[in-house]
Amino acid sequence: MVRIIRHNILPALAAAADGAGGSFDGAEGRKPAVSIIVVSYNTCAMTMACLSSLMAETRDAPYEVIVVDNASSDGSAEALAGLGDQIRLIALGENIGFARANNLAALQAKGDHLLLLNPDTLVLDGAIDRLCVFANANPAAGIWGGRTLYGDRSLDPTSVWARMTLWSLACRAIGIDGALPQSGLFNAEAIGGWHRDSIRRVDIVCGCFLMIRRELWQRLGGFDRAFFMYGEEADLCLRAAKFGARPLFTPSATIVHYGGASEATKAGKIEKLFRAKITLMHRHWSRPAGLLGKGLILSWAASRLGCAIVLSLVRHQERDLKRVAMWFEVWRHRAQWLAGYDIADATAAAQARPIQAMVGG
Repeated sequence: MVRIIRHNILPALAAAADGAGGSFDGAEGRKPAVSIIVVSYNTCAMTMACLSSLMAETRDAPYEVIVVDNASSDGSAEALAGLGDQIRLIALGENIGFARANNLAALQAKGDHLLLLNPDTLVLDGAIDRLCVFANANPAAGIWGGRTLYGDRSLDPTSVWARMTLWSLACRAIGIDGALPQSGLFNAEAIGGWHRDSIRRVDIVCGCFLMIRRELWQRLGGFDRAFFMYGEEADLCLRAAKFGARPLFTPSATIVHYGGASEATKAGKIEKLFRAKITLMHRHWSRPAGLLGKGLILSWAASRLGCAIVLSLVRHQERDLKRVAMWFEVWRHRAQWLAGYDIADATAAAQARPIQAMVGG
């Protein structure tokens, strides 16, 4: 059975909270306007920095913070346990993945809106307050997202996307999207040419900074638990669209997203991305389209491996050899990622291994 850990707050975060005008549900007994959910896995320092920025920069909207630690081995749970009533902590005994962890946290949420926030982020300039204002001004959208920056504060365009299509996969397979990144035609999935500087309807809001009405989340049943990591927000947004949601982006709410902090290897990340894309095809495409899509993803992997081999033969640089090894690893595991994620397997695993929570305090 999952239980919540409460301990005394760390001084640094206490100071940040004292300077914020926003309130915690536990602090004043008020119903939060937004429940902020953070899922951490071996990102202790980043998670603490994220929470500190969240508290310092959220001054207007009443909020609560729910953190799920996915069995980190870097001391995250112990550090988070020191945050006391400023957060509600669910410290798990195993890594159940991003989707299931968010679903678990959402069961504890009390806010009218849920905000999914990655632990490898920093909240800038009242971003959560701004996103709440934007959501309240545009309630019909149902899902809202903001702008993300890289660590050097340059624009990270991956906070929102267009839906995946056979065309976008074909462009990716032959590499024309990378050759013409500013093209809205050839880099359609990334919405090439748009600099994230205007309000716009989008298909997909990235799960690193995604706000959704709690009522809509509940109607959708949260994330599809078949997705272990990556793709779950695309599936959520596509399913939400069938209920009339029209996700909206605003440039006024901005965060830093370092990205990939919990992924051990680049090959592992790519394999999970491929597996998620295959699962999206299973869920949202016809069978013929799905077969074509699988072929295009195979072509994508094969073309990158081939290019890496050619470059390594021509340039003889260590980075090229590493790239060959990485893409060879991805190719070697193609049977696994071509199968996608299996909801039956995920359900069986959940039943076979009940979630264990670390309890303290």
